[in-house]
Amino acid sequence: MAYQQLKEELIAFSKEIGIEKIGFASAEPFSDLKSRLEEQQTLGYASGFEKGTNEERTEPKRLMPQAESIIAIALAYPTRIKNDPKSVKGDRRGMFCRASWGTDYHLVLQEKLDQLASFLQEKVEDFQYSSMVDTGELSDRAVAERAGIGFSGKNTLIISPEYGSYIYLGEMITNLPFPPDQPLTDGCGTCTKCIDACPTGALVEPGRLNAQQCLAYLTTTKGFMPEEHRDKLGNFIYGYETCQVVCPYNKGIDFHHHPEFEPDPDLVKPRLVDLLAISNREFKEKFGKMAGSWRGKKPLQRNAILALGHYKEVAALDTLIDVMNQDPRPVIRGTAAWAIAKIGEERGFEAIRGAKGHENNAEVIEEMNKGLEMEILSH
Repeated sequence: MAYQQLKEELIAFSKEIGIEKIGFASAEPFSDLKSRLEEQQTLGYASGFEKGTNEERTEPKRLMPQAESIIAIALAYPTRIKNDPKSVKGDRRGMFCRASWGTDYHLVLQEKLDQLASFLQEKVEDFQYSSMVDTGELSDRAVAERAGIGFSGKNTLIISPEYGSYIYLGEMITNLPFPPDQPLTDGCGTCTKCIDACPTGALVEPGRLNAQQCLAYLTTTKGFMPEEHRDKLGNFIYGYETCQVVCPYNKGIDFHHHPEFEPDPDLVKPRLVDLLAISNREFKEKFGKMAGSWRGKKPLQRNAILALGHYKEVAALDTLIDVMNQDPRPVIRGTAAWAIAKIGEERGFEAIRGAKGHENNAEVIEEMNKGLEMEILSH
């Protein structure tokens, strides 16, 4: 009974410090998840960002031998921007997905987990714990599902009945035998809106994602964007969230409980042309506190160029021509050539022909040739 009492006290404390949801799970192995991870790897669906071996990812006792329970937490984040700047012709803006608004959620959730740990340290003499947010070995989603935070949706995200899928997850393995909560049963029913709306077919079946085809993952890669997906991004420069936007559980959801997650309109919807000229130092100063900055500026700049091409933004042509001629990075030069061709202006095609004369990178030349093929097709 002592642990039931402590659990209730911890739940009350979690509400005081602004945690929307807290749940408790056993530290037993996640055996179903293990076979699923093995399948994902065999099929080539994993992203490559996963940490640890399959054993470490599914057996909490490998990470902490004294593990008895896992505490899962969820914080809700906003979905709407006050003073939302419009992206208009001549002044096009990019878009960071909602999960990257405000201060990097890893820091905010880690702080909440630290507060929970301090609370338990005061109550229990030999309390031991290990906490993680997204970057640890354990699957945040598997833990949250077992702890009753939400159910696992067909879009592979945890969906909470109250907050939809717009929640950040974190967890703490502990040596305390807290009574576990009941997992929620699947709430998707026959709905397949997320699967139907996925522009690349990355949701290959309910609850299975091919990360290699997921646009959210592809926005973080550093090479050339696969050509068949370039136009599908629209103006997203980090992340992608159609599978969340179409979900009925997310209809009308917009929580502003945490000042740290409030979006700065000019940061989450930055001017695309400005992004192309930003220095590393400026990038770090401006975007460094956001979750979407973790891969550095190069993928974001590549995506910004794709967005300008998508918009056929004539006003950006001179900037893109400069980038194609002068940027030291082949991926950026080549992507600029492709975007210039998408815009479809005669002087753009002339610039590609001129730049091709002094280009010595084979991949960039290939992009320039693709661009010049667009010219032929347009006549």
